[in-house]
Amino acid sequence: MANPKQDSLFELIKSLTKSEKRHFRMFVNRSGNSEGVKFVKLFDVMDSIKHYDDKLILDKVKSIKKEQLSNQKANLFKQILASLKQFHIGHHVDMQLRESLDHAKLLYNKGFYKQALKLLDKAKNQAKDTKHHALVLEILEFEKMIESQYITRSIETRAEQLTNEVNETSDLLVSTHQLSNLTLNLYSLFLQKGYAKNEDDFIEVTTYFKANFPKLDMSNLSFYEQMYFHQCQIWYNNIVQNFPNSYKHAKALVDLFKQNQDMATKQPVLFIKSYSNLLTALFQLQYYSVFCEVLNEVEELSKNKDIVKDLNTEVLIFKFMWVSKINKAFMEGNFEEGTYMVPKLLKKLNEYEDKIDPERVLLFYYKIATLYFGSGNNRKAIFYLNKIIYFKDISLREDIHCFARILNLIAHFEDGQDFHLEYQIKSTFQFIGKMNDQQAVQKEIFNFLRKTGKIKPNQLKQEFQLLYDRLEILNNNLYERRPFLYLDILSWLKSKIENRPVQEVVQEKFKTLK
Repeated sequence: MANPKQDSLFELIKSLTKSEKRHFRMFVNRSGNSEGVKFVKLFDVMDSIKHYDDKLILDKVKSIKKEQLSNQKANLFKQILASLKQFHIGHHVDMQLRESLDHAKLLYNKGFYKQALKLLDKAKNQAKDTKHHALVLEILEFEKMIESQYITRSIETRAEQLTNEVNETSDLLVSTHQLSNLTLNLYSLFLQKGYAKNEDDFIEVTTYFKANFPKLDMSNLSFYEQMYFHQCQIWYNNIVQNFPNSYKHAKALVDLFKQNQDMATKQPVLFIKSYSNLLTALFQLQYYSVFCEVLNEVEELSKNKDIVKDLNTEVLIFKFMWVSKINKAFMEGNFEEGTYMVPKLLKKLNEYEDKIDPERVLLFYYKIATLYFGSGNNRKAIFYLNKIIYFKDISLREDIHCFARILNLIAHFEDGQDFHLEYQIKSTFQFIGKMNDQQAVQKEIFNFLRKTGKIKPNQLKQEFQLLYDRLEILNNNLYERRPFLYLDILSWLKSKIENRPVQEVVQEKFKTLK
């Protein structure tokens, strides 16, 4: 039996809604020929089975021979996509514009040049209105080709007009692509390395940012230029830990979409991501009251069918909203209450298993582990930390891999599982050394845990206090405070010094938040 994840047709069929399935059956039956009937039969059988199985399918569809199955499946896949295109085209302007281009091409091939130009002009205006600039350029190039063959009396002014339009659109696309490329590369850098950990990291990312930032006329930017401008600023400022600046651009990006409501519905993925960036910045700054206001907006947004209109946007808003719900519990110090969310979260993660990237899964595991650690359930914390530690690809989110191992050491210490602590410390120290992530905070924690077995019980509180004092100094250093973005080690130490739950310490700190 094949793994259902490995059969793309099976997965596609299982993802269809009832209305999409109904439309597909009408779509393939429109011709009334035997091929359409065969498609529907194969479709219905694959829709009815729980797991993909070639043998079972062939037993149920007698009209298809074993050697025909591969081709039949490939053709069915194409038919489903064609049906989906027809079903959804009314909701996607870019699909409508490409269809207009296809129709214009057919008219052109038949020699109907005027009709083709008329259709292209209408499509071009629509593309400009909806800010599909790449399609505007494609339409302009097609218009130029037709005009070069079908000469009219207005060719002189028409040629100049088309040339100017092409130049303007090309310039706009160049700067937009430069900004979007810069945004993507900064995001990739963050996924690999996380926050800048020293001056060398800062210089490296700043030099790259300045070298690749395009010259812009800030008074005359298109929507997409503004959007990518704010996005690349968000990622740059995140990496260098300039969170006030990151917040400024994240808020400006959300405001940009609010001022252009049509773009929010046309680009729902980018709109949802703008809210995610804003919530992340507010969490980093610990602006609790504003964070809650924005989270409420996102929860309302999740009910908006004009924004969350397909599986892609549904999964996207799930990821960002649930990370923010956990972050809210962190700020409040409601770790135990936060763990009540975990079963529902895990159920959703399982439901969206093939739709969520590994980086996001690692982040969820780390946050779940932190919830359990904060609630005092160290064994549960260790369970989820091990999911990160034994994850095969350590190049993805190196920062989470490093801090998961540090939290794992502390959780083992808290749980009294210190019989292998020396070995674990050595292993973790070596791992972090390979990742080039040995900072003063990590070294202080290693040194403390290494000597715990030699500390007398009546001296332990004093040692906790000494470690707290040393780490508090490091927390005031821009780069040395980086570990505190992943783990609130100071609250844990304070809980040990004052002999009370870490949850209680964080709840006390919560009262001081804005």
